[in-house]
Amino acid sequence: MSASALSPRFFIAVVVILLFCRLISWSIGKVGQPPVVGEMVAGVLLGPSLLGAVAPRLENELFPNALKPVLYIAGQIGLVAFMFQAGHEFRAHLDRHIARAAATVSGAGIVVPLAFGVLLAIGAHGRVNIFVDGVSPVVTEAFVGVALAITAFPMLARIITERGLSGTRYGSLALAAGAIDDVVAWCLLAGVLAVATGHPKPILVALGGMVVFGLSVYYAARPLLARTLRQSGSVSDGQVLVVVAVLFLAAWFTDEIGLYAVFGAFCVGMVMPRDDTAERAVGTISTSSRIIFLPMFFVYSGLNTRFGLLGKPALLLFSLFAVILAVAGKFWACWLAARLSGQDQATAVRLGTLMNARGLMQLIALNVGLQAGIINSELFTALVLVALVTTLMASPALTLLDRRLPVSEEAGSAEPDSQLAAAPA
Repeated sequence: MSASALSPRFFIAVVVILLFCRLISWSIGKVGQPPVVGEMVAGVLLGPSLLGAVAPRLENELFPNALKPVLYIAGQIGLVAFMFQAGHEFRAHLDRHIARAAATVSGAGIVVPLAFGVLLAIGAHGRVNIFVDGVSPVVTEAFVGVALAITAFPMLARIITERGLSGTRYGSLALAAGAIDDVVAWCLLAGVLAVATGHPKPILVALGGMVVFGLSVYYAARPLLARTLRQSGSVSDGQVLVVVAVLFLAAWFTDEIGLYAVFGAFCVGMVMPRDDTAERAVGTISTSSRIIFLPMFFVYSGLNTRFGLLGKPALLLFSLFAVILAVAGKFWACWLAARLSGQDQATAVRLGTLMNARGLMQLIALNVGLQAGIINSELFTALVLVALVTTLMASPALTLLDRRLPVSEEAGSAEPDSQLAAAPA
């Protein structure tokens, strides 16, 4: 298909994607789900799991194979902007006073589901078609473990903010634990991708590139962004241009060294200044990109999700076990770690519930694995189911907990730093 023929297909596809995602987000918002959940569901519905099953010709007309790479690239723009904002929020929610408790909860919430995922994949070897020819089973097993260990920090932050818990000890602990969880999980994913090559050169390039990138971001990008955004008042076009250039340069570099664009975007968000001008710049860049480009990522993911494959008994059983182990591993590990760190029962239960949501972050990881060729459509579909189920259950579970197990006045009220410092850690 020529570029001139593809152009009108792209525009009509974007209209359908944006309107349908907004419709589903609005509908699912009526039952207390955040917009990102609606976009996840909409992406699956526009793919072969529903539209392709009931109207395959329409799906092919809307999303021909030649259009899929374009949707992927457009979706990457949305992802880079989204992860840029996530990195900025990550830094804002770090609290040194509860770092020990947050690290304990996060560590347990990574290690247990990671182990469960690896064991599940080992048990599936030779029984379920989730392994790719030419890819070491160890890589696939490690990938499943990392996928189950991920927490959707941006969604967790949104839930905490919407419920007015950002200034509470419980809210701060949840945000810090979720942020640490995501950073560690992304580093683990980068390690899995490096090992997947089977050759030392890409691993050395990734490790060396990480060092160069870290130094460049801290000693070059950070002061450049600070100088650029020093001016107060409204954000100028020139300031936005510099920030976007740094952001895309970081995305390019981390992609080139095998760590993928989202890692670079997250790091740039972390080193952004913490002032009003920077906040406005982040909002300017991320808001329009999230509205326009991010839904294309969800639809691209949906086009690779084939729930019809779950008709295979072995894959369906694997998927159910993946959901059960993901929920049980993350919830009980975070709950126990919170209790051992001195948190009350209500706070510990909510931490386990919040940390269980995997949402967009797991979808990003799955698409990275699919693009790298280390997972197939069967494993992709099974783990998309995990992402959907764990994300959909978060808000209703919290609402139920609010009715039956209220948070203590101490944990649910805003506290000054001195009180946070005295909190059990």
